[in-house]
Amino acid sequence: MIPVGFLWFVGATMKIVGVTACLSGVAHTYMAAELLEKKAKKAGHTITVETQGALGSENALSADMIANADVVVIVADINIEGSERFQDCRLVRATITAFLKDPTHVFEALEKIRHAPPATKISL
Repeated sequence: MIPVGFLWFVGATMKIVGVTACLSGVAHTYMAAELLEKKAKKAGHTITVETQGALGSENALSADMIANADVVVIVADINIEGSERFQDCRLVRATITAFLKDPTHVFEALEKIRHAPPATKISL
């Protein structure tokens, strides 16, 4: 029997781009980015995460990065800047609080959406 939460480790690798942002733009923005990177790499995926924090946008995603991504993940408690960049992308959105408590749900959603039609959105 495969344990619940294990499925997001299975399957082909994905190219993921993401954005994290929180109200204060300090700790949680960077904690979420670090956890996204850690979990994605552990699963064998490539990921680039843009942080929108107190210092502004860091590690900004280029149009090419976004176009070449299989999926986009936005982990934020606020509206992110430049959200229109992702209008035609397969996108999973979650709150920072929910993601930090249990990132498994986000990665399961990414696995589900990866083969969906472009512009498909999932909000957790």
